[in-house]
Formats: sequence, structure tokens, C-alpha cells
Amino acid sequence: MATKAVLFDLDGTLTDSGEGIINCSILALEHFGLPIPSREEMRVFVGPPLAESFINHGVPADKAEEAVAVFRSRYVPIGIFENRPYDGIRELLQNLCERGHKLYIATSKPEPMAIKVLEHFDLADYFTAICGATLSGDRVTKEDVIAYLLKESGEKDNMVMVGDTKFDIIGAKHHGIPAIGVSWGYGKVEDMVSAGAAAIADTPQQLLSLLEN
Repeated sequence: MATKAVLFDLDGTLTDSGEGIINCSILALEHFGLPIPSREEMRVFVGPPLAESFINHGVPADKAEEAVAVFRSRYVPIGIFENRPYDGIRELLQNLCERGHKLYIATSKPEPMAIKVLEHFDLADYFTAICGATLSGDRVTKEDVIAYLLKESGEKDNMVMVGDTKFDIIGAKHHGIPAIGVSWGYGKVEDMVSAGAAAIADTPQQLLSLLEN
């Protein structure tokens, strides 16, 4: 069986980061005096670029970066650790590495924060490279991050993206990369299917089987 280059999203795919992201997003919305949706509705903040999510929830476009700054004022010292790896993820990564696959991170989370999370949970060493957004804002979307990853890694063939939202599927499709959605994260399965997901995995064990076939 040919080995693959597997691109993983981070939030909602490898780790359940919702508590910290939601708590910090609420703080930012409160800063602008905006209505606070239910925590269930706030799940949409996990995954997409933050500025876009804040604009969608009433923050003026010219204030979006201020909202992100308020978010980070709590996220960097506290919210980043309101997080945990999903059950079975460590075993999945170990199995994929043992079988010769090359693993990468492609996340819309700022790259320094992604590295910090993965190192905190002792997961960083499974990955050939960890690629994320930039704090300067010149690399924001999943399409941007994957373009950067492809340039830096030199990978071209036998690649697959794994993520929990339609943004992962769309970003991969933009570069001609098939994508597998996971149902345990924060995106809607029907949105991932509509976006063109090649398959949906309900457990890390099922994901391993899909990646091996």
C-alpha cells in the first residue's frame, strides 16, 4: 500500500478546543456589547478564521481585528489550555506514523499557538511540519495554509486532508486534494458532504481504516 501525506486540521479534529475558544469569543462579543448566543450556537467559532466569525456575529468589519485582540488577551494565557485531545487520537497518529505515512498540520489557528497546543499535549513529534495562520494576517484561510504547506513540504501526490468542517473540505478541494470529514468535531456532517467530502469518519479507528484504503 502506498504511503500518504495526511494533512490534519487541529481544533475539532485532533483536540476538543471548544471550551476555550467559546469562552474567549464570548469575552470579545461582550467587549462590543453584542448579544451572546447560546454555547451551542457559539460552536461555529471553532474552526473558521476568527475575524470572519466575529463579523458574522455583528462586529463591524473595521473592528474585527480588535475583537481578535480581545479574544487573544484571554486565549493565550488561559483559553488555549481549556482543551484536550479526543479519545483515540494519540493511538491514531502513532499507528499512521508506524505505517510510514507522513503527517502534517494545516490549521487556521495561528501557527505559534498550534505548536504550543501540540507540544503541551506531547503530540508535536508525530508531525513532519505544523503549518498554521500568521499573526500578521497574510496567511488566514485554509486555502492559504495548505498553499503554504505544499510550498514548504514539496508534497504533490497521494495526499489527503482530514478535518471537521466544510472549510477543511473546501480548502483541500481548492488544491485538488481529497478530504475526509470527521463527525466528532464542530462542523455539520451535511455541510462537509455538500462541500465534497470523500468520506466521513465517526471514530478515529474508522478514520484509520479509511486512510489505509
